[in-house]
Amino acid sequence: MSDRRILGLILSAAILALPACASRNAEAAESSSESSGFRLPSLPNPLASNRVVEPEGIGVNGYLWRASLDTISFMPLAEVDPFGGVIVTDWYANPQMASERFKLTVYILDTRLRADALAVSVFRQVRSESGEWIDAETGAQTAYDIENAILTRARQLRISQLEN
Repeated sequence: MSDRRILGLILSAAILALPACASRNAEAAESSSESSGFRLPSLPNPLASNRVVEPEGIGVNGYLWRASLDTISFMPLAEVDPFGGVIVTDWYANPQMASERFKLTVYILDTRLRADALAVSVFRQVRSESGEWIDAETGAQTAYDIENAILTRARQLRISQLEN
């Protein structure tokens, strides 16, 4: 037999075997709007049992995401990326201390609810005598306190969901 004929037989056998390997989930098959007569099987993810299932449309831990937005809700948002897990605020000045302003960047680094899945960068500026904003140092404790507030809120959200 020629190589082309052998290859054709192998491909034919593979195509005929695909329906037998297809997913047994009847709902998924019925909801599929495509009816090409040929569908690749959906294979289970061996790591799926160790991962948190997140709602579609968000690429990070949902509790950390919601808690971050809740915690910094008093600040105006400049950029929000739920797929990359980045929240950037615009400059915020406390009305009681108009001579300084703050800006935050919150990074959610994982799909799991863990302390090391969160990082916060704090930027601070003070107003000079001439009225210009000048970059100023922020204490490391400030970012740490914001991270702790976000983590506390995320735990509250998680616990409230478990109780329901």
